[in-house]
Amino acid sequence: MAAARGVKLIVRDTIDSTNAEAWTLARGGERGPLWIAAARQTAGRGRRGNTWISEPGNLYASLLLTDPSAPQRTAELSFVAALAVHDAVVDVAPSLGSRLAVKWPNDLLIDGAKCAGILIEGGGPIVIIGIGVNCTHHPAATPYPATDLAAADTAVSPQRLLARLSKQMMVRLDQWERGAGFASIRADWMARAMGLGQSIRVRLPQRELAGQFQTLDETGRLVLRLPDGSLETVSAGEIFALTESEQMLSTQG
Repeated sequence: MAAARGVKLIVRDTIDSTNAEAWTLARGGERGPLWIAAARQTAGRGRRGNTWISEPGNLYASLLLTDPSAPQRTAELSFVAALAVHDAVVDVAPSLGSRLAVKWPNDLLIDGAKCAGILIEGGGPIVIIGIGVNCTHHPAATPYPATDLAAADTAVSPQRLLARLSKQMMVRLDQWERGAGFASIRADWMARAMGLGQSIRVRLPQRELAGQFQTLDETGRLVLRLPDGSLETVSAGEIFALTESEQMLSTQG
């Protein structure tokens, strides 16, 4: 399906970063849609400049898009991509469906542990969607618990998963309609959301907030109800489920 619509694929054995390679190709005149995938990255990166451990066995891929939408709608692609990754994993492992959740704005969880992350770069004429999925291994001692598909009793190769992901990404991009269909994407994302309606912590660069995850606003920002009843809108941050002791204190409050 994706190939029939002109989606191209470049595969490398070892690369510094699939996102970096996508940027190099774009600056050289390459137009998307184009996937760049690698068996191993030597300088993989995640959001906020974090290092993405990239040993062989996992999926490392970036999708180069040319003029996918107006620049102000670029951030919505986080939700589009998260749904596509979710759909691809369900395609290859239907039994995992009830164990999956998306974590705001664009991580995929299995049983509450992170197994995939997404990095959106660019805006306007060039947008790059970097995706990493833990297929056979995951890092230890991470700030947020991590896992992989093999640990969830799902054996799938990065190549097979990418084939499904490429198909599902086109389906979700069509649904998004360059931003015109974001309300539908938003509704689908919230139906799969970790922590919706529950008490959570939100880690911001300079502080932390705790409250109830109320909803996403019309642009995809997280809406948090604070203990005093007021609402706070968060544009970027890391969310965490409350520990048992924090949940007890929240209930008592």
